[in-house]
Amino acid sequence: MKLSEFLLIVLTGFVASATYAEEDAWNTSWDGALYGYASGTGLKSDSPLNPDNLIARLPQYSQTAEARFNLKAENDSLRLTLRPIMLWQQHSNSFGEQTQSETYLSQGQLRWRMAEAWNVAAGREVMNWGPGQFRSPSNPFYFDNGRGNPIRELSGLDAVKTSWTPDIRHSISLAYIVSTGRYEGAVDTWRDTWIFRATKRGTKWAGGVAVAKKEGQQSFVGTDAQYTLSDAILLYGEAGSSTRLNALQSSPAAAQPFTVEAESSRHLTELIGAAYTLENGQSLTAEYLHQRHGFTSSEEAAYFERAANTTLPAGAATLGMALVNAPPLLGRDYLHLVWQNNFLEGDAYWRLMLTHSFTDGGNQLSGYGEKSFSKRVSGFALGVLNPGNERQEFSSLIGSIATLGIKLVLP
Repeated sequence: MKLSEFLLIVLTGFVASATYAEEDAWNTSWDGALYGYASGTGLKSDSPLNPDNLIARLPQYSQTAEARFNLKAENDSLRLTLRPIMLWQQHSNSFGEQTQSETYLSQGQLRWRMAEAWNVAAGREVMNWGPGQFRSPSNPFYFDNGRGNPIRELSGLDAVKTSWTPDIRHSISLAYIVSTGRYEGAVDTWRDTWIFRATKRGTKWAGGVAVAKKEGQQSFVGTDAQYTLSDAILLYGEAGSSTRLNALQSSPAAAQPFTVEAESSRHLTELIGAAYTLENGQSLTAEYLHQRHGFTSSEEAAYFERAANTTLPAGAATLGMALVNAPPLLGRDYLHLVWQNNFLEGDAYWRLMLTHSFTDGGNQLSGYGEKSFSKRVSGFALGVLNPGNERQEFSSLIGSIATLGIKLVLP
């Protein structure tokens, strides 16, 4: 079901409720931002997974123009929120240029306040939670939560949800995923998934649990918690137990072929972290992630060796499978460090990140900076450097990325 059809059904159902609402005074508001940015990507021509960019055909240069809007209309019982995105991009590499334009809803939801503590909502929503910066193992939908890339726009899932919030400390919600939303394809990843989430908050702590069940797949169970040790120190953690569909398996023996399991065994992924705020407002964050869905050192080495021994064009399907069906993170253990200033203070924000893989010894360095030139205009830059070789995860496809852009805040 496409979002337009879904929203039409939802709006029809809620119009009757609005008709009988005693409070018919609507408040409306909007804001937005216009983005324009260009990116250059340094590809690894000797990548065993993507030799001469023949498999992935990644862009080397791109130009992007984007408009992001937030629209809201509400009264005492109903709230309609929309986040339409207008996107134009041009990509180029050694194979030529490709231009695309798209207008879509990143988020769009109609919420009905049935009673003091009860809400029913339907539409497209980004179901993102958990304190993790590097990855979010407590979330079945957004393992990569996008917090390392402030430019990235997350798109939501099409869902119907009911929630109960009796007070500020407790919240329970149950949602049914109608479709994966914008990314719905021939195989809709999250269609027909039920997701239950409960949270509780104390004076210095907060925690939550999530259980998701998709038809034909084993359940996902995740939990997240955080504790404020002092004004300067925050401790937190996330964990998730799950299986993977169409999971690539890499035997430590490179002579053995790749295999794909329809559904992998259940494994646990854990993240622990700590954030320390300095007196000048800057903060330091350290996170450690361990996952068993990734490969061991010997399995990862065999993964690259097997790919290097694959000849083209006959082996193109094998390399495509190695890229598409690989785990979201190839390795088992990672350290992620963040140093940033307080984005609420001053007219400039910056963020420096370092990620180290203990599985293959690779590193990724990245940084983001944004500077305000006036009340509505700012410039930003994002840089990524992968200094390793072509047989390490971070540097297997891309050596570097540089992005430079400008943002205009509306109205």
